[in-house]
Amino acid sequence: MALFRTSFICLLIVAMASIAQASTLENVKKDGFLKAGTHIENPGFSALDSNGNRVGFDVDFIRAVAAAVDVPEIKYTPLTSKERLPALQSGEIDLLSRTTTHTMSRDVKLGLDFTVTTLYDGQGMMVRKELGITDAKDLDGATVCLQTGSTTELNISDYFRKHGMSFTPVVFDKQPDVRKAYDTGRCDVHTTDVSGLAAQRSLMKNPADHIILSEVISKEPLGPVVRHGDNQWSDIVRWTIWLTMAAEEKGITQANVEEMYAKSKDPEVQRMLGKTGSLWTDLGLDKGAPVRIIKTVGNYGEIFDRNLGPKTPLRMDRGLNKQWNEGGLIYAPPFR
Repeated sequence: MALFRTSFICLLIVAMASIAQASTLENVKKDGFLKAGTHIENPGFSALDSNGNRVGFDVDFIRAVAAAVDVPEIKYTPLTSKERLPALQSGEIDLLSRTTTHTMSRDVKLGLDFTVTTLYDGQGMMVRKELGITDAKDLDGATVCLQTGSTTELNISDYFRKHGMSFTPVVFDKQPDVRKAYDTGRCDVHTTDVSGLAAQRSLMKNPADHIILSEVISKEPLGPVVRHGDNQWSDIVRWTIWLTMAAEEKGITQANVEEMYAKSKDPEVQRMLGKTGSLWTDLGLDKGAPVRIIKTVGNYGEIFDRNLGPKTPLRMDRGLNKQWNEGGLIYAPPFR
C-alpha cells in the first residue's frame, strides 16, 4: 500500500508539473490575446499612429504571429532596451519584437531563443551637417548620446578604442531622451543602428540638418525573441516569419493570397498556404493559418516597404534585406 501511495503521489506531482508548464500556445489561446513587447517610440518599427494604433515593422511581425495562432487581441508592453529581455524572461511577455540584436551571450546565457533575423542592420553615427564631418575617424573627443542596455554602448567603445580615439558618453534609458538630448545640442553624435538613426532623425526639429555617416561599425542582426524551452512556440514564430519571406519570393501578396491559394499549381505554394499537406497542423495550428498571416500583414517586401521603404519618412533601401536571389540575405527554408 505504501508503495502504491508513493507511486500515486509521484504521478500526481508529474501531472501537476505538466499542467503548470502549459505551453505558450495553450496560454495564448486560453487568454485570447498575445502578450508582446516592443518599442516605446521608434517610427517605422513601433509607434502609435494618429488613431492610437500601434504600427511598424516590428509590430507587423507581432501581428503576423497573432494571426497565425488566431487570437483577436494583442497586448503591447512598451519597453526600454534595459527592460526588454527581463520582461521576456519573467513571462511578462511571450514575444519580444523590438530591434533586438542576436548575440552569442544573449543566446546562451539568458534563457532566450532568437528566432529569425528580420532585418540585417549595423550601428552607425549621426552628426549635424554644420560640423562638416564626413568621416567617423574625425570624431576624436566627441560627446556621444546613446541608450543604455543595448549593444550600442559596447560597439561604440570598441570602435573608439580600436582607432585610438576618446569620447564622452551621454547615456539615457529611453531612446526618445537620447534623441531630444542630441537634437538640443547636448552631444555631437547620436549613435544606434542605422535604421534607428533614420527613425529618430524623422522626429527631429529639422531632419535635413543631420547626416548619417557612411561608416557602419558593427553587425546588428535584428529579430524577434522568445523564451528558451518551448520549441513549439519558437517554431510557430520562425515559420510565421519565414512564410512572409517565402511569400515574397513566390509572388504571394496581401491582395492575391486567396487567389494563389485557389489557383496556384506550384506544389510548394500549395504546401505553404495549407492547401495540401500537414505542415501547419503539425505546428499545432489550423490549416487556415498561412492565408490569415498573409492577409493580415502581406509578404516580407510589403512589410518592409510599408514601414521602412523609400516612400516612408525613413527612406531606407533594401540593401542586405533583399531576397537571396536578388543579392540579399532574406532566405526562407523550403516548405516541404
